[in-house]
Amino acid sequence: MNHKQVVSTRNEFDGRALGAAERSEAKPCERPSNSGRPSSSPSSSDNEVRARSARRRFTPSYKARIVREAALCSSQGELGALLRQEGLYSSQLCQWRREYARGGESALESRKRGRKPLKTPLEEENERLRVELERAKHKLHQAEIIIEFQKNLCEMLDITPAGIGTEERG
Repeated sequence: MNHKQVVSTRNEFDGRALGAAERSEAKPCERPSNSGRPSSSPSSSDNEVRARSARRRFTPSYKARIVREAALCSSQGELGALLRQEGLYSSQLCQWRREYARGGESALESRKRGRKPLKTPLEEENERLRVELERAKHKLHQAEIIIEFQKNLCEMLDITPAGIGTEERG
């Protein structure tokens, strides 16, 4: 039986069937050890997947520099090389170009992500103070009505309010 005619054999390390071509390509240093991993593999920490990668943040000066460099690219493939070198996507560059055209480097500043607040903190404080002022005006109006009623009642009953008439009697 020829070596190439062997269709499959059992691998004694992990129990799966291997074809003849697969067996002949394996190098001695890459054969699985008892643990099932090749002996020349990197450490397990290099192969682990991180839970979540950090979001990249670009400064306005960096964005402006890339937009200016992209504008200088004239020959074919030069722009793609710049994007590959910087690790950027063409969509990022398009967005940065639009922002740069709208307002220069100041327009490239990062904006807070997520739902935008309906009012600024200054507007919120202004609204709170307006409500507080309206409540105070309402209380003052009620107090004025009560005082006016008390004056009229004192005149009808022909009595002097306490505190006002005590000084005149003395």
